[in-house]
Amino acid sequence: MLIGAGGMLATDLECVLRSAGHDVQVITEHDVDITDKAAVAGMPGGADVLINCAAYTNVDGAESAVDMAYKVNADGAGNLARWCFASKTRMLHISTDYVFDGAKREPYTENDAVCPLNVYGKSKLQGEALVRLSGCDHLIIRTQSLFGRNGKNFVRTIMDLMGKGIKPLKVVSDQVSCPTYTVHLATAISTLLDSRDQGILNISSSGSCSWFEFAREIAGLVRPDYGITPVQTSGFPRPAKRPAYSVLDKTLYKNMTGRFLPDWRSGLQEYLSEGYSI
Repeated sequence: MLIGAGGMLATDLECVLRSAGHDVQVITEHDVDITDKAAVAGMPGGADVLINCAAYTNVDGAESAVDMAYKVNADGAGNLARWCFASKTRMLHISTDYVFDGAKREPYTENDAVCPLNVYGKSKLQGEALVRLSGCDHLIIRTQSLFGRNGKNFVRTIMDLMGKGIKPLKVVSDQVSCPTYTVHLATAISTLLDSRDQGILNISSSGSCSWFEFAREIAGLVRPDYGITPVQTSGFPRPAKRPAYSVLDKTLYKNMTGRFLPDWRSGLQEYLSEGYSI
């Protein structure tokens, strides 16, 4: 059962799962309102695994839409987890690197102390807690900086801005992450369907970069002549505070599966090879 169908990650995940021969039941926000306890409780059983991709992901918007962020990211996750417990269904729940404050200067492990800086991160962290408290068989997957063909993302934004001829194109250079291609993440998630591991697992691309470095790589592949200007976060104020360093340590995933995800540059090249242009 795939919750949040139609979203950027869920769309790729559905494709990957079906290609692998899995029977996938898709649930969109129009089918079931996950913030409604009764609606969730009334979902039909029969699934072996429920994958929750539903989330309120507008990081800046969450600062003013606090109730909605918590309803979807926390209460919704808890409702689904309780359904999983009652129906004896395993739950794979998608979470975020934004549960960390970015003060650490080396990759975050699954056991590092959490301290989210913004409403989005706080609401996702509460969602994690409700999943654990439900008592259901679960695996919480923390990932980060997603980009894919089926939703709004940083790559599309940079390409759109270059297409409009926005100059100078300023991008923050003091926030470091691991941009992750949704097809690569979906493939990784599909390999975990039969896993019985419980708890938290970090999964994101190999390598890391600042948003400025990411933007410069995008420009280098589609408009090498287009200049990108680095700027400090202090010179690019936004409603939600973001961690300066939120690289996830994927050693546990490597130990479980024998592999890391491809480098973020490989993900970018695959994304652009799908035919996107300015």
